[in-house]
Amino acid sequence: MNLIRSVLHLVWMVVTVIPWALAVLIAAPFLSSTRIYWMCAGWLKVAVKGGTVILGIKNRVTGMENLPVGHKDGAVLLVKHQSTWETFSMPTIMPHPLAYVFKKELLHVPFFGWAMSRMDMIHIDRSRKTEAFNRVVAQGRRLMGEGVWVIMFPEGTRIPRGEKGQYRTGGTRLAIECGAPVIPIAVTSAKCWPRKAFVKRPGIVDISIGPQISSVGRKHDELMVEVENWIETEMRRLDPEAYGKTSA
Repeated sequence: MNLIRSVLHLVWMVVTVIPWALAVLIAAPFLSSTRIYWMCAGWLKVAVKGGTVILGIKNRVTGMENLPVGHKDGAVLLVKHQSTWETFSMPTIMPHPLAYVFKKELLHVPFFGWAMSRMDMIHIDRSRKTEAFNRVVAQGRRLMGEGVWVIMFPEGTRIPRGEKGQYRTGGTRLAIECGAPVIPIAVTSAKCWPRKAFVKRPGIVDISIGPQISSVGRKHDELMVEVENWIETEMRRLDPEAYGKTSA
């Protein structure tokens, strides 16, 4: 049954993304970047809703009160990355537009990538690290000044359930450069949508938004250690079964 559901959800995403992406490409020259963002976020809502109805995956979000409340308040969201599910879910949850930092190769994905290219996001060439970071800072500063929140996955790639990747300091360096707070977010998506797995399982995905951490006067490495400790401690509380011990 889970296999059938997974096939149906894939079909649902393909069938809906094609007309949606074409609509974005047609509308992009006539709309502001903010309206294009929310237009694209509309498809993500369709994909996530399809995941709830077809796959039986539901989000349980806590900590919304920890988010900045000002219309122009910037923030850097640093999110645990276990699957595609949180990539799709975050824009459907957050009250501000988000700018993902992602590798430019994703822009070549048919329809999905084409629509992304019309959004004001931060796509980088990972082979040119210094140039890439300078681009992240320049665009990140501009976007956060417009009330857009920058979202990054500090482990850099999807991590299997119950494991921890290497936390990289790009997100905290950006926050310090821009004077923006860091918001750590724990996500248990691999319980339902395992890394690189085609077959998904029904269940609850916890998305826990941590307290804001000021970047003012901080060093990027020790700030990332604080972010890492919060996320990984929260992951063990939310999904103790995956870590082979009881929650703290």
